[in-house]
Amino acid sequence: MSSIRMLQALLLTLSLGTLLSACARDTPAAPAKPAPSAPAAKLDTIVLGMGCFWGAEKRMSEVPGVVDVESGYANGDIEGSYKAVLAHERAVRAGDTRQRNHAEVVKVSFDPARTTLETVLIKFWESHDPTQGDRQGNDVGTNYRSALYTHGPAQQAVALKTRAAYQQALTKAGRGTITTEIAPLENYFPAEDYHQDYLKKNPKGYCGLGGTGVKYPGSNSAAPTTAPRLDGKALAFERQLVVFEAEDCAFCKQFKADVLDHWQSPVAVTSTLNANPPIGWKLEKALFATPTIVLFEQGREVSRHTGYSGEQTAFWKWLGFRLLTPSQQKIAFEQGTERAFSGSHLDEKRAGTFVDPITGAPLFRNNTKFESGTGWPSFFDPVEGAISLHEDRDHGMKRVEVRSASSDIHLGHVFDDGPPPTHKRYCINGNVLKFVPDAGK
Repeated sequence: MSSIRMLQALLLTLSLGTLLSACARDTPAAPAKPAPSAPAAKLDTIVLGMGCFWGAEKRMSEVPGVVDVESGYANGDIEGSYKAVLAHERAVRAGDTRQRNHAEVVKVSFDPARTTLETVLIKFWESHDPTQGDRQGNDVGTNYRSALYTHGPAQQAVALKTRAAYQQALTKAGRGTITTEIAPLENYFPAEDYHQDYLKKNPKGYCGLGGTGVKYPGSNSAAPTTAPRLDGKALAFERQLVVFEAEDCAFCKQFKADVLDHWQSPVAVTSTLNANPPIGWKLEKALFATPTIVLFEQGREVSRHTGYSGEQTAFWKWLGFRLLTPSQQKIAFEQGTERAFSGSHLDEKRAGTFVDPITGAPLFRNNTKFESGTGWPSFFDPVEGAISLHEDRDHGMKRVEVRSASSDIHLGHVFDDGPPPTHKRYCINGNVLKFVPDAGK
């Protein structure tokens, strides 16, 4: 986008310079210099609606010969702003207006010496699903309609020709009828600055442009494939986590490395590149960032955690509020303490491991547990790397708090009156421990 605006500024500067020279008649004219070339004057433009303009901007900028892609609003009867478009769409849905809303579009500027309009439109047809009417993926509304707005009969002819060719390919593949609006461009408004280059400025930004997976006839490009939807029947109906990802999503890769690659939580988890819910299941609202981790219960979304940039604690706390009881939450997240002799696992003597109730990470082996007489499960040694220690000056005391290293939940405190060999007593709230017996025990 910056290349076009810089060229426009250069042309404006040159125009002003000519005007000033004409006014200063008494000033000797400087020797004439060759006029710089103006590539912007040679560019052609086309306005395309592909649903959410964030992803459309990214897709169309990938075409060789495209020099600028600008997000905007087009061919509506109202003010051209994001706020106005959203408000008007609500009025449209309520039946309160007959005025037409704008489509979210991208204005694609390309160099005809380096590419053709047909090449640009092949990318357009392959990069979204033009059969969906007033929607694109989970983005629903007249403002998300597929649209191709032209200037002049020549562009209109190419638009109709490419639509016919792609419809043949879609029909052969068993897909539906193209609903794309092809019409002359009537009005266009650039979108707000924060929408421009959105996915570059916000790597977590999400837009569900995956195309139909059908290749344009004779195209040398590889048509984008749409990842298959998950089958709800193959998942854990009672409780299932689904991580919705996107291609080239750095934060998705980070979440996988930080969390998914070490998954021990009792909750089943799976990932998908398809922005739709598992077949037969329901999302409560559209996705807008990746990764989005959605918790489904009984096939319905009950909660979601949107985005990730390394904050593991925030993710586990979100999940913990869904998995733990209110009394467990008070201990885990508010540094609470259960009453002595009221908690779980005081009499647990089987061989096994006490684990974090959210992450499933091992905390203490049962062979390090001892009877302290205090009324809380006590251990003399944690699993290596399982806990973190923190100074605690609450209630006018100076103590050492014990937290789970994996989820950062509060577990209890550690004292120096334990048995050998460590002489430590890790005094832990039993209600935030989960016991996993050894196999066969």
